[in-house]
Amino acid sequence: MTTLTALLIILLILMIIVGGKTGLKSYLSVVINACLIILVALLISWGVNIILVGIIFIPLKLLTIIYLGTHDYTVAKNAFLTALCVSLIVMLIIILLESLAQTQGFGDQAGEELIGLSLNVGISFAQIAILVAIFSMLGAIAEASVAMSAGLLELKRHDPNITQKQLIKSGNEVGSDVLGTAMNTILFGLFGSFLPIFIWYMRLNYSLFEILNDKLFVDEFLIIVYSFIGVLLTVPLTTIFLAHTLTHNELKK
Repeated sequence: MTTLTALLIILLILMIIVGGKTGLKSYLSVVINACLIILVALLISWGVNIILVGIIFIPLKLLTIIYLGTHDYTVAKNAFLTALCVSLIVMLIIILLESLAQTQGFGDQAGEELIGLSLNVGISFAQIAILVAIFSMLGAIAEASVAMSAGLLELKRHDPNITQKQLIKSGNEVGSDVLGTAMNTILFGLFGSFLPIFIWYMRLNYSLFEILNDKLFVDEFLIIVYSFIGVLLTVPLTTIFLAHTLTHNELKK
């Protein structure tokens, strides 16, 4: 048994112990999303249009993350609609900034490995960079939308007479806490994955301006910015969508 297999088994056991049926569904969500990422890479390498791949797999990834990560249909439905809308908005921002930043392709750090190899592989590195940026932010957006939807729906169930205005006000208060934890999660994720390259910068005596203009750093920094924007949009939109949905359902009754 390899170390990776052992860790996956331990993760499965712990998720079942802590989350029960929902924990098992969340584990399946992780496995399915990993398979989707591998399938995306294979399709792109086979020459399938990258834009078409994004259009198909972005909703699929959100569906697996959200619907397999929660047991409540109302929470999942509201979170999915919010996450999809936010993804479309941030996607436009990503396309604009990526075209201006020109961070696609390989950085200077890969120079030695690429000597003698042809980069004319028939694939748009610009489109790949956009797709990677979009996929990188989906998890943060889905997590924030589920957290907001679950919290507000539970509040509504405990107080059925709460008004739409009060629900939105409570959502803003809950959202401030969600924002704080989400931002820290994103930042620590960047620091953890980017620590080796930071050490590399320091050991080679890179100046601050050289770091800020390095393609690899700018690319990672932009992904963090996209995630921040996504979470910032997700919190108020989730509250508005859920409040409207609950009010609409009450009017039907």
